[in-house]
Amino acid sequence: MSAPTAGQPRAAVTLRHGEIVSPIELFFDLVFVLAVTQCTALMAQDPTWKGVGRGVLILGLLWWSWVGYAWLTSVLDPDEGAVRLVIFAAMAALLVTSLCVPDAFGDLGLAFAVSYGAVRAAHIALFVLGSRDDAGLRHSVVGLGLSTAAGVGVLIVGSQLHGDARAAVWLAALVFDMGGPLVIDPGGWRLVPGHFAERHGLIVIVALGESIVAIGVGAGAGVDGGVIVAAVLGIAVAAALWWAYFDVSALVAGQRLAQVESVPVRNRLARDAYSYLHLPMVAGIVLVAMGMKATLAHVGDPLGWVTATALVGGAALYLLAHVVFKLRTLSVLSVARLVAAVVLVGLIPVAHQVEALATVGIVVGVLWAMIVFERLTLVPRQSARF
Repeated sequence: MSAPTAGQPRAAVTLRHGEIVSPIELFFDLVFVLAVTQCTALMAQDPTWKGVGRGVLILGLLWWSWVGYAWLTSVLDPDEGAVRLVIFAAMAALLVTSLCVPDAFGDLGLAFAVSYGAVRAAHIALFVLGSRDDAGLRHSVVGLGLSTAAGVGVLIVGSQLHGDARAAVWLAALVFDMGGPLVIDPGGWRLVPGHFAERHGLIVIVALGESIVAIGVGAGAGVDGGVIVAAVLGIAVAAALWWAYFDVSALVAGQRLAQVESVPVRNRLARDAYSYLHLPMVAGIVLVAMGMKATLAHVGDPLGWVTATALVGGAALYLLAHVVFKLRTLSVLSVARLVAAVVLVGLIPVAHQVEALATVGIVVGVLWAMIVFERLTLVPRQSARF
C-alpha cells in the first residue's frame, strides 16, 4: 500500500513520506553486517553438514528480525524522535544477539534467545504505536504480535535444551514465526513499494560485503601469488552476484511491485518475493563467503566436501532464488540462470577434487558465462518487454 494520504487516519507517531531509504535505516543495517559475519564464522569454525545447517538456521532467525524492520520503516518515519530511540535500542539488542551467535548452541543459547526476543519486541511495540488509528493495520499487527511472541517463546524454551534437540526446536520456532504472515490478512499492511524494494537491494549489498570481508579474513595468514589470484577471483564472483541482481532484476521487479494496485495482491507479492525469496539469496551469498574464506586460507589444497558444496552450491542457491524471484514478480522463467544453477550443482563433485583456486575459477566461469549470455540475448528482450 502506498504512503497514507491527507484523508487517511494518522497514527500517534509520524508516518513515512517518500521512498528514499533514510540514514538511520542504513545505520541499523550495519549491525546486521556483524550478524551475517558471525553466521559465516559459526559455519567456518565447524565446517560440517551440522555446522552449516546451524549457521543457516541462525541466519534465518536474524533475517526474519531484519525483515520485520523493513516492513516497519515502510510505515513509520524512522527519523521521528521516539521511533529513532527505539530503533537505537533494537540495534543494541541485535548487537548482543550477534555477539552470541558463535556460541548460540553452547552456553550463550539463552542470552541469544532473550536478546533476540528484545529485538522482536521493539519491532512489535513500534508497530502497535503506528497502528493506533488504523484498524486494518492494527488487526495485522496483532496477528503478527501473537505469532512473534509464540516463536520467541519456543526459542527461549529451546535454549534450555542441548545439541540437536535445541536446533530442532529452534527450527520449529523459525518455521512457525515465518509462517505467520501466510495466515495473517495481507490487506492490513502498509507498504511504500520503492522504499521496500530498495531496502532489500541494500541488504543484498550488505551480504555481498560479507563475501569481501571473508576474502580479507581468509588471507590473514599471509599474501602470496596464489592468495592474490584467489582474491581477484573472489571479487569476480562477488561482482557477478551483484550484476545478476542489480543489472536488470532488481529494477524491473521494483517497478512491478509499484504497479500493482490491489493492496492484498501487492502485499503478498512483497512478502513472497522480498521477505521470503531474498533469504535464500542472502544464504547463498553467506555460503559462498564461507567457501571463499576457506579458499584463501588453503589456496593450493582441495576443499572438503562441505566447504566445496558451500562455495559452489551457495552460488547455485543464489541463482535458483533468482529464478523463483523473477517467476514470482515478472512471470518470467530465467532459463539461463536455471541452467547455470544446475551446472554448478553438477560440478560440486569436481570442486571437491581440484585445488581450491580452481574451484573458485569454476564458479567465476559459470557465473560470467551466464551473464554474458543474458546480456547478449535475454536482456534486450526483457528491456523491450518491460
